[in-house]
Amino acid sequence: MTERKPAGMDFESWIDRQIREAQERGEFDDLPGAGKPLEGLREPHDELWWVKEKLRREEGTALPPTLLLRKEAAAAREAAGRASSEAEVRRVLAEVNAKIEDAIRKPRSGPPLNLMPFDVEHVVGEWRAARR
Repeated sequence: MTERKPAGMDFESWIDRQIREAQERGEFDDLPGAGKPLEGLREPHDELWWVKEKLRREEGTALPPTLLLRKEAAAAREAAGRASSEAEVRRVLAEVNAKIEDAIRKPRSGPPLNLMPFDVEHVVGEWRAARR
């Protein structure tokens, strides 16, 4: 729909024509959700519904990269504590440490990272002590 409305034609007529032509070309066929009720119609009105839906779809990626990495590092530390083997602790920490080191080398947007790579041997020692 890049053409402009012809002079002298009502907007409604022009829009109706654009829709009809698109329907004839089949551009509305097989749209996601076709024939299904709209979600959220019975929910209370929320002006920020679209923001919440976007955050849900993108799993909270509205955070700056540095904050996301801090969150991921905290989750990795918890996962290391719940690990079932020493090898798993080392794997989890190695993955997050690589991301932290990359972020230190290539600064990202957002608040300061304020993270250092985990001391793997120290965390493994804590993991062993918790298993005794």
